[in-house]
Amino acid sequence: MSANGAVWGRVRSRLRAFPERLAACGAEAAAYGRCVQASTAPGGRLSKDVCAREFEALRSCFAAAAKRNLRGSP
Repeated sequence: MSANGAVWGRVRSRLRAFPERLAACGAEAAAYGRCVQASTAPGGRLSKDVCAREFEALRSCFAAAAKRNLRGSP
C-alpha cells in the first residue's frame, strides 16, 4: 500500500507543478486568443485553420511544458 501512496505522491507533485509550467506559454496563448477574437469580431469570419499557426505554437508550448513536467526538470 505504501508503494501505491508513493506513486500518487509523485503524480500529485507533477500535477501541482503543471500550471506553473503552462504559465510559460502566456505569449502563445495571447497570440491565439487575439487571432480568435479578431476572427469573431464584427466583420470577422472564423473558419477552419484561420488561426492554425497560432494554435500550433500554443500546442507545441503545452507539449513542451508537459514533457518538462513529466521529467520533473525546471
